[in-house]
Amino acid sequence: MPAASTTLRMLAVSVIASLTVTGCQTFEDAGRAMGRSDLVNDLAARLDRALELTYSADYQLPGGQAAGIVQAQDPARSAYIYPGGRLTVTPDAVTRCTETGGRMACTVVTPPTPGTKPTVALFAEANQQGLVTPPVVIGMLTAAALDPESVIKQSDTTVAGRHAACVEVQRADGNFTACVTTEGVLGSFNGPVDGKPTELALSRYSETVQKGAFDPPPGAGVVDRRQGGS
Repeated sequence: MPAASTTLRMLAVSVIASLTVTGCQTFEDAGRAMGRSDLVNDLAARLDRALELTYSADYQLPGGQAAGIVQAQDPARSAYIYPGGRLTVTPDAVTRCTETGGRMACTVVTPPTPGTKPTVALFAEANQQGLVTPPVVIGMLTAAALDPESVIKQSDTTVAGRHAACVEVQRADGNFTACVTTEGVLGSFNGPVDGKPTELALSRYSETVQKGAFDPPPGAGVVDRRQGGS
């Protein structure tokens, strides 16, 4: 996904520029800024690489609920599965599915700009249902890096048998912890998202994708609102 890669690289560069061009930094402030920018750049690069992978990731949510992220390439496609719904993004369509009365109802629309990276706003429903997505996490890290009052601590852990780098962020508007695996997959997250407490942890990772992973769920009602759709 060249557009996604370019966006995340520009995001990381803008963070570094914002943190290093301030005119009246002390040496201590400059060191803190460089540490934050390096950290954001590293995690952005990991998440960037993951956009070019084919994988399936299952997540455990509080209360025994589950969620998942599926990606495939050529063409680039992604699906985000969460309690009560799912969001699928392909080069020519965005499909939102919501469970109503025990049955899935799906709406298909044209992407804002076909073939480009979806906006963070697109993931609002997934966030509210407990699945915080990688674009949202990188946005939160960027905001923390730009906040001179934030405190960012780094650690390492293992999630679902995979090594992950973690950051614990303390901010006035809410603390959060995020872990990213070596592959660049979101390993875990704990903290508020859009004002709602959110917690998830990777439970299974596979480099394969099941057939039909990007199709509407079996038996779902589908309304195609794209131009020329039926």
